[in-house]
Amino acid sequence: MGVSVTNALSTRLEVTVKREGKIHRIVFAGGDVVEPLAEVGKCAVKDSGTEVRVWPDGKYFESPNYSIPELERLLRAKAVLLPGVRVSLTRPVKGEDEAHTQTWHYPDGLKSYLTDLIADAQEAVPLFSCENYISDDHNGDFSIGEGAAFALTWLEEGSCANESYVNLIPTPLGGTHEAGLKQAVFNAVNNFINLHNLLPRGVKVQSDDVFSKTAFVLSARVLDPQFQGQTKDKLTNRDALKLVAAVSGDPLELWLNQNVDFGKKIAELAIRQAQARMRSVKKIEKKKGSGVAVLPGKLTDCESEDIRENELFLVEGDSAGGSAKLARDKATQAILPLRGKVLNSFEVHPDQLFGNAEIHDISVAIGVDPHGINDNPDLSGLRYGKIAILSDADVDGSHIQVLLLTLFYRHFPKLVADGHIYVAQPPLFRVDVNAQGKSKPARKFYALDQNELDSILERLQKEGVKETAYSISRFKGLGEMNPDQLKDTTMHPDTRRLLQVQIPEGADDETRDIFVKLMGKGEAAARRAWMEREGDTAELDI
Repeated sequence: MGVSVTNALSTRLEVTVKREGKIHRIVFAGGDVVEPLAEVGKCAVKDSGTEVRVWPDGKYFESPNYSIPELERLLRAKAVLLPGVRVSLTRPVKGEDEAHTQTWHYPDGLKSYLTDLIADAQEAVPLFSCENYISDDHNGDFSIGEGAAFALTWLEEGSCANESYVNLIPTPLGGTHEAGLKQAVFNAVNNFINLHNLLPRGVKVQSDDVFSKTAFVLSARVLDPQFQGQTKDKLTNRDALKLVAAVSGDPLELWLNQNVDFGKKIAELAIRQAQARMRSVKKIEKKKGSGVAVLPGKLTDCESEDIRENELFLVEGDSAGGSAKLARDKATQAILPLRGKVLNSFEVHPDQLFGNAEIHDISVAIGVDPHGINDNPDLSGLRYGKIAILSDADVDGSHIQVLLLTLFYRHFPKLVADGHIYVAQPPLFRVDVNAQGKSKPARKFYALDQNELDSILERLQKEGVKETAYSISRFKGLGEMNPDQLKDTTMHPDTRRLLQVQIPEGADDETRDIFVKLMGKGEAAARRAWMEREGDTAELDI
């Protein structure tokens, strides 16, 4: 969190700044200024820096105590990300006259840090490190100074330590920069395997096979980082994936080809993992014939038979289904286009469900029969680990979502309970920003809704971008998005937003009451009363 949030959660906050031979100070209490900014002394001209002292407000926290291990981890990481800089933590110790001071200093940066992290593990190959940033002579789509530094290795035994940062900010949940590194590593190792003809017949290596024994520390520099949530735990910039993949790929391939023995050892680990994965896959035969349901003709199926990685997208409309087929990963993603709005199945008896062609096709495609909330259905035929509803980002698309969610809640509740149902979130707006000189190339932003669009425009305004320097496009439907846009924003696992459908613990009765009120045929009066009461909070799409 930044200083603004820290100030709001503190009883007192003091900031002292040394700069240009002067010392300035400002003090806040309860979020308000109690000592305005003032010059309070002199210092040497070369002496500069900022000191922030904070007294957390106990009413906002379970405990007023700091987590010393967490502080140590963060400060050590700062020393790693700023090679040569000494970072110290000084704190009083109860019962001792002198304060206790810890200092971290990593002249070799990421390489020495990762070595410490995996000290108890057995390395399969020597550690590799690299840093690569965009320079003046680069003619790509990235800004000067953007890029990444990383260190990584493969382990024979031991737990894999994976850490990532963006502009010195820790990202414990990873994000698109990690996805970019993984893409670069997979491509480099896969190319090496193919170049040296190391792959046994019938074995297909996947990204997770290559990364299952990898330990890494990644530090990315991104011009306009976008994070998920206030705590900035996860990077969401789609361009960051391409950036890190671009600056990491060539150095990795060069290192592998210069160290063939190491490359072969890494390939051996990846192939061994792929073989273990394939042995554990539950085989599902797609039979056609007597007594076995034939898969819907409009289903574009995936190649994999591993339900842990397979995904089915239920796509609104044939035109959008066409774009989705071109945008999908043929190995693991299947597409089932739906024509028109699905039947409101809330009060439909299970025996009558298959009278609706769309519901029949959905049930056959996923390999599970309709069932009730108290039934114990057979899920052995389930063909996809993720079943994602993909509809337009407008009100009509929301109607499709509601009808499909009703179907799964009412007639496939076990799939909801086991976490197999998802809702994809395609963007409603696209913002194209013209290049702002050499240091800022043309950029593209996607916004899920009006609130996200407003946030993007506010940020552009703060950057000084004029209204004439950008344009806003609104997607009227999925069919208007070309396959590349649909892939980057909605279908690619590393750059999409996919919401898992869950019923909160203890909310079964409340959830059922909501569905009854909204979808029940005899609840018109209750719906009208609800709309009159909540109408002022509605989101309109006119």
